[in-house]
Amino acid sequence: MILILGGTTEGRLAVRVADAAGNPYFYSTRGEGQQVECLHGNHISGAMDSAAMARFCAENGIRLIVDAAHPFASALHATVAEVSEELDLPVVRIERRYPDEESLSDVRWCLDYEDAIRRLEEDGVTKLLALTGVQTIGALKPYWSRHECRFRILRRPESLQLALDHGIDSSSLLFWDEDSDDEILQKYAPQAILTKESGLSGGFLEKLEAARRAGIPLYAVRRPAMPKGFITVTGEIGLRKEIERLVPGFFPLRTGFTTGACATAAAKAALLTLLGRPVGESVEILFPNGESLALPIASAFLRAAEPFPPAAQAPCRKEPAAPQRPRSAEAVVIKDAGDDPDVTNGREIVATVAFSDTPGIHFLQGEGVGRVTLPGLGIPVGEPAINRVPREMITRELSALYDGGLDVTVSVPGGRELAQKTFNPKLGVVHGISIIGTSGIVRPFSSEAFVEAIRKEMEVAIALGIKHIVINSGAKSEAFLKSRFPDLPPQAFIHYGNYIGDTLSLASSLGIPEVTMGIMLGKAVKLAEGHLDTHSRSVVINREFLQKVAAAAGCSQKASDIIGSLTLARELWKGLPAVDLRRFLGRLMTLCREACSTVYPAPHGEGRLEIILLDEEGNNF
Repeated sequence: MILILGGTTEGRLAVRVADAAGNPYFYSTRGEGQQVECLHGNHISGAMDSAAMARFCAENGIRLIVDAAHPFASALHATVAEVSEELDLPVVRIERRYPDEESLSDVRWCLDYEDAIRRLEEDGVTKLLALTGVQTIGALKPYWSRHECRFRILRRPESLQLALDHGIDSSSLLFWDEDSDDEILQKYAPQAILTKESGLSGGFLEKLEAARRAGIPLYAVRRPAMPKGFITVTGEIGLRKEIERLVPGFFPLRTGFTTGACATAAAKAALLTLLGRPVGESVEILFPNGESLALPIASAFLRAAEPFPPAAQAPCRKEPAAPQRPRSAEAVVIKDAGDDPDVTNGREIVATVAFSDTPGIHFLQGEGVGRVTLPGLGIPVGEPAINRVPREMITRELSALYDGGLDVTVSVPGGRELAQKTFNPKLGVVHGISIIGTSGIVRPFSSEAFVEAIRKEMEVAIALGIKHIVINSGAKSEAFLKSRFPDLPPQAFIHYGNYIGDTLSLASSLGIPEVTMGIMLGKAVKLAEGHLDTHSRSVVINREFLQKVAAAAGCSQKASDIIGSLTLARELWKGLPAVDLRRFLGRLMTLCREACSTVYPAPHGEGRLEIILLDEEGNNF
């Protein structure tokens, strides 16, 4: 059993993660103001002191506390720390992401509210807009009792009453749902804004930009330090990984890391070693979703030298170290694919980094990593099969440490043999595997578990009153679709992976009235043939079928010849003449809709299905 302390955006994030497990948990908020649906959680409200929280945890068998409360809820954080120590319970803190300090050079920082009052009065600010929340009205009373000050609060009866209890006049109160920051600044023309260091999810940058546009200073109260001993994460991936580690069995299957993430961590460890910087037992890297997670390092050493034991991790600062002998270093990460039956699970992912006289990051082919021989994969022919996202991750990490040229060689011992168990040979990738991953995370593959996870996501969406579900194959197509449907909440977007039929059947049986399906051409050509499971282990591209589709659509003989020689379905976008492409895709989408109509909506049921065909840039047909 897990206890989540929420009431914030991070609390909603924790609920999404916990609900995906299908197991019970508790979600606790101080008041009843936050409207959040917990599909498998019990939402409780009311503040708890340390004695009450300790009693609750003991009586309910709590094994982990997730602190997702506001960063300024100091009393609660202290209570959690006390209970954690008393009951020997681990605490995972979901910390907000904060802007880079370099971008905040014009912010006037204050240590606390007393310091803020002192600075405001020293600077002669007598007309203030306070965006610090209703809980701070009492702390700022010495200021607003002497100067003009307006507070913006939530439009809740309890918030209004709390404000009035502090003795402030109602005319000094503004509400969040009335005017934007810019409108308030224009209407009341304050001399300055006071806010808290609330992070990105707290709208800190938006407040700062509004102050900059108005030409007035922004004062900000620094967030208080967290108690020692909390395990800090910054997003859904980190939270799930910690729950998997600390509460084994809460999730039916463990997640893992992609070869791309492993290669990135190994490359960073190798460069740190090359620069003479200490490498600890793990190295932290930035994932595509903005989270930073640490991956364990098996070894890191200078080439032609004995490996040295890991030392304490040092902060990584950008420094143009001068190249010196030796000119290369190597690091190894052992691939952990979680509970996914990945062929690379448990294998060494090796990165060698060497100084180069040519500026930039250059990728070289190592043992067991394939080489691209055909176009269409998004990697130049002749290059090592290191996909775009892993290249971007490696480049970002290394460029933050060193300004000069670097050669990066990724190797996977035994990768040549492993590649025979993949479709790399058919894709024109020879002599090894591909270094892949668009998210950095491997979600465990199991048809039963995967489909059950989809069911859980749909049930959460239904519980939240969502009527329109957008299903997609993965992170890339989801990003395109989110920009197309910006008003839909995150729970409306669900990955079907390869299980189109199962996903649509679930949507039908659960009575979801509207489904939009985003699909890329590789899966569309399989779906059009009637394959509702599009995994490559189940079905491969059928050129003869596609030639029949082209013929039925009235395409030219040239189009048929091109289809007969293609390697990947995505080549159709640029390979077919424009007229033939329109005809071909029109017929293909008709067949896709016919295939889907067998499962959604259910016979004699109601429901609307929209299918959007996407290309690699997110454009739709």
